[in-house]
Amino acid sequence: MYYFIVGAPAAATVPGILVQPPDPTGPAAGTAQIVLRQDLFNDVLSTIFNEMNAPTFALTGAGNSPPSSGDHCPSVVTVLPEGSGVRTGVTLANNRLEAPIAFTGGYNSVFGCFKFNGWANSVMDLRFDAATQSVFGQLKVETVNLDGVNPVVNAIVTPLVQSTLNSRVNPIKIIDGTQTAVNTPVASANANLVAKVNDVRAEVKDSALSLFIVYDFAGGPPSSPSPAN
Repeated sequence: MYYFIVGAPAAATVPGILVQPPDPTGPAAGTAQIVLRQDLFNDVLSTIFNEMNAPTFALTGAGNSPPSSGDHCPSVVTVLPEGSGVRTGVTLANNRLEAPIAFTGGYNSVFGCFKFNGWANSVMDLRFDAATQSVFGQLKVETVNLDGVNPVVNAIVTPLVQSTLNSRVNPIKIIDGTQTAVNTPVASANANLVAKVNDVRAEVKDSALSLFIVYDFAGGPPSSPSPAN
């Protein structure tokens, strides 16, 4: 969730395949369930806003260098905890992950400095990457709404803000492969119980995201003993 708001290292594509809904016939054998509630996501966001600097991104395609302390009109968009009648957060309902985002910013153009405020509505798709055993989110900004700007500025700034939010925060790592890894010693069998994630399914309801992790269990060699001090 941290990467949702502060950004992630740039990636050409979001890894993995789209996560599908649960099998209507019931969970497969070897399925574990992880539940992430809406309040958890919003508590993380609240901590970021209250205890860290406001997340700021250079406008994609604006053709400027990163802002300096002396730049009176940097081409950036800054995420706000609240603005334009919208509170930045995550809503889990109707089998959708939605994220309204309040923002402020500026665009240093050849015609002068344009300051703007507004909000964007976005949704998130989930993807499972078998290579890293991780679940990623892909944020998609559906609409950008600017407050009180003239139509010409709106036509220029809106796609810049949309492109910036889409490109700067993706991919968003929801579950790291190390968090779901299974490699447990079974002393009586002189072996380890290991498991690989074969599939991930997801369901959004009752203000919660449920991830169904489907494992393939197998026996493995015993762990090497720790060296003596």
